[in-house]
Amino acid sequence: MKKIMTIAAVIVAAGFVTSAAAQELTGTLKKVKETGSFTVGYRESSIPFSYLDDKQQPIGYAMELCMRVVDAVKADLKMPGLKVNLQPVTSSNRIPLLQNGTIDMECGSTTNSVQRQQQVSFGPTYFVINVTAAVKKNSGINTFADLNGKTVSTTSGTTSVPLIKAYEKTKDVAVKEIYGKDHAESFLLLADDRASAFIMDDILLAGQIANSKDPAAYKILPESLRQEPYSMMLRKDDPQFKALVDKTVGAIMKSGEIDKIYAKWFTSPIPPKGINMNFPMTPPIREAFKNPNDKGVQ
Repeated sequence: MKKIMTIAAVIVAAGFVTSAAAQELTGTLKKVKETGSFTVGYRESSIPFSYLDDKQQPIGYAMELCMRVVDAVKADLKMPGLKVNLQPVTSSNRIPLLQNGTIDMECGSTTNSVQRQQQVSFGPTYFVINVTAAVKKNSGINTFADLNGKTVSTTSGTTSVPLIKAYEKTKDVAVKEIYGKDHAESFLLLADDRASAFIMDDILLAGQIANSKDPAAYKILPESLRQEPYSMMLRKDDPQFKALVDKTVGAIMKSGEIDKIYAKWFTSPIPPKGINMNFPMTPPIREAFKNPNDKGVQ
């Protein structure tokens, strides 16, 4: 009897050890537990995903979803008083700052691509865009071919840069590119007639136009260089944190709560100017919500 009890005790102990080991923190969650803080990387002018309001505080659709992940981290680690830091990032430095630990998650308008997946990971797709161009209505530009010989602006570090270069090679179109450090600066190059077009994601173009001094002066070309998925960016090879992100964001999508959050930022007046983006949910976006995934574009 004593031998049986001993064996039983060993089995129970082994089970306890296995359970404890399974709960051992790794990656981002371990870092957060040890430092007592979590840093969110945000964009300053990616309207309406991640941008500054009239009090210079980051708000937006992506920020709202990311803060839900922060709440999940607090609950998972049992750290209700977790310190949350907000760190501005740009298209050019967002990946390095994530990799070196300066930020723990990037929340903005970042394309999930197969190429970027070699450096970082992504949560579930929360938006799908088309890369196109904004031009002035009086410019006479109606297609990408009309940009031949003209100057175009785009934002440094974005997927738009290689896309417009690839278009030049395949369509025998020659343009001169100038770059803004963020979307606001790139749009200003168009507004000040230093560029004939601003090449960027359709929803970001719509955001810049809606917040410009004269929205009626601009139009977005119907052509698309490529369709791309957006998502929050995470460190690579960190399955524990990614699983928490996937579970949290996936639950918001599956429950239908995402519809209300989407409507709040894309079909309703948003701060600080009360402008409505008037960007109804498209079939690709609806499909992404129906079947949460982290598939990157080639």
